[in-house]
Amino acid sequence: MKPHVVVALSGGVDSAVAAALLQERGYRVTGLFMKNWEDDDRDGLCPSAEDYQSARAVALHLEIPLHAANFSRPYRDRVFTRFLADCKAGLTPNPDILCNREIKFDVFWRHAQGLGADLMATGHYARVARRDGQLRLLAGRDPDKDQSYFLHTIDPAILPFVHFPIGDFTKTEVRVRARALGLVNAERSSSSGICFIGERRFAPFLRRYLKGVPGPIYTVDGEPKGHHEGLMFYTIGQRQGLGVGGPGAAWYVADKRPADNALIIAQGEDHPRLYRSSCHTGPAQWLGPPPALPWHGLTKIRYRQPLQEVHVDTDIQAPGGLVLTFATPQRAVTPGQSAVFYDAEGVCLGGAVITPACGPQDLPHPLPECG
Repeated sequence: MKPHVVVALSGGVDSAVAAALLQERGYRVTGLFMKNWEDDDRDGLCPSAEDYQSARAVALHLEIPLHAANFSRPYRDRVFTRFLADCKAGLTPNPDILCNREIKFDVFWRHAQGLGADLMATGHYARVARRDGQLRLLAGRDPDKDQSYFLHTIDPAILPFVHFPIGDFTKTEVRVRARALGLVNAERSSSSGICFIGERRFAPFLRRYLKGVPGPIYTVDGEPKGHHEGLMFYTIGQRQGLGVGGPGAAWYVADKRPADNALIIAQGEDHPRLYRSSCHTGPAQWLGPPPALPWHGLTKIRYRQPLQEVHVDTDIQAPGGLVLTFATPQRAVTPGQSAVFYDAEGVCLGGAVITPACGPQDLPHPLPECG
């Protein structure tokens, strides 16, 4: 008999097909639905009850047992608290990355082992394969859906126990397989919100937990342009919600200046101040042996961005930190987000969080095209 696999059954089509594929391969499959958020849901946009019913319907169709677990307390302690602290510091954190490390590939895995699991599986678009004698995390085959970006901080020791059954599929192929299997959620739309708040407006949600400190808005040339509601409610490259009108092109957030609580804006989608030729990061977290520095390879500084050539070196001014120099200047390099590194074969090597100390804006004009 093949091993017992506990699948993170979310109610979505990806995890449903993942469970079905494992079942087809002869594994003994159990579903585990996890609830990570239990705060009040005033606008009804975090539909955990609906998700559970969808997961339950899938489990019934596949004739597999389904368990439910409430991980909201560890989620609040280990993910949400950190998220709020980073927002308060003016960063734009990515809680999905932290959720994967702390909850899905730690708390979930330990709970699954309590159910007798030999392995765990999720519906992530990623792969695990052996490279140079070691199991490594690889990007998913579908470049538009690859989710290795969100997985780069998980403990590499868990890789022998993890399956990503749809990592070699495209989203279209997953839908086709779901229809062929007669899964009730085959046409269910993909979720796109932050993992714990769903598809709701970010700023109103954040105001429930943090009090913004209003401050001035200046153009990159120092011209006053009004006032903002609090730096935490804005991110680099943002266009909507600035409250700045007037003739000409739209305005975008170019920088956040905590020293005087100022929001800096630039006019025009391709304004030079929206681009960076380099940036600094905190210490890297590696999924395997770290590359020798300086290193030339590939990176992405946001999800679904095409891979970019990058030169990585030690930051002599910040012990443990890195300096990234991009072959092509990058738009909206955002402190708090992660730069994730890859080799030419698609192996996810690890990543690091971008810090506010971004590099010079010594950009050519006109700007080169940027992915």
